[in-house]
Amino acid sequence: MRYLAQTWPLPAVLAWGLAWGVFGALGHWGIATGLAALVACTVGVGASVLGGSWWRRVLIALGFPLSLGLSGAAPFAGGYWLLPLAVLLLVYPYRAWKDAPLFPTPPGALDDLPGHAPLQAGAAILDAGCGVGDGLRALRRAYPQARLHGIEYSWPLRLACALRCPGATVRHGDFWAADWSPYAMVYLFQRPETMHRALEKAQKDLLPGAYLVSLEFEATGWMPHATLRLPDGRPVWVYRAPVRLA
Repeated sequence: MRYLAQTWPLPAVLAWGLAWGVFGALGHWGIATGLAALVACTVGVGASVLGGSWWRRVLIALGFPLSLGLSGAAPFAGGYWLLPLAVLLLVYPYRAWKDAPLFPTPPGALDDLPGHAPLQAGAAILDAGCGVGDGLRALRRAYPQARLHGIEYSWPLRLACALRCPGATVRHGDFWAADWSPYAMVYLFQRPETMHRALEKAQKDLLPGAYLVSLEFEATGWMPHATLRLPDGRPVWVYRAPVRLA
């Protein structure tokens, strides 16, 4: 997925082709045109995660319905043309646009974390912005006896995460507004411009000895407790409260 995000406009071409393929297949099977269009639009919105930025994800999501409307292959009576936009806003709420895009944590990315951030059995770990659950799965591999929690602002992603991670407590909410003090570790996969905010919140909320773990992005100006390297060279930054300035 990361490779596709870096090869623009290939993700858009693939997503639009997939949506048109679904639309054509459903029509061939006798599915009503309106329903086929809605399903294909939903596929396009789902494929928008391949975009590396918000404007690219919006372009991918809206590509099929716009091209369908221009082609005249399906009627867009009334407000039906707004359905793809509604689905897009449901998956990517406006309030979450300043946070990181949906990039999943690779399987096994956190396997070496217990050697640098040991936790007691039953410790509570929060995946802040858990998406569809890849981070929680990686945390479960690393800490099989931990109590896992996830917070996700997008309702569809939150539901998908709960289905994929039945052993975790996943709730809808804004992790920036949540209290991090109950957790022995907070894991996030954010973006460079939000890491300073994350460290400030960790300083305010986390109890002494608790960990903040960031995949790939460093909180510049703060002293890490440890730094791990994935096989592909990406770092995992480990900070321990109270975090010192570098």
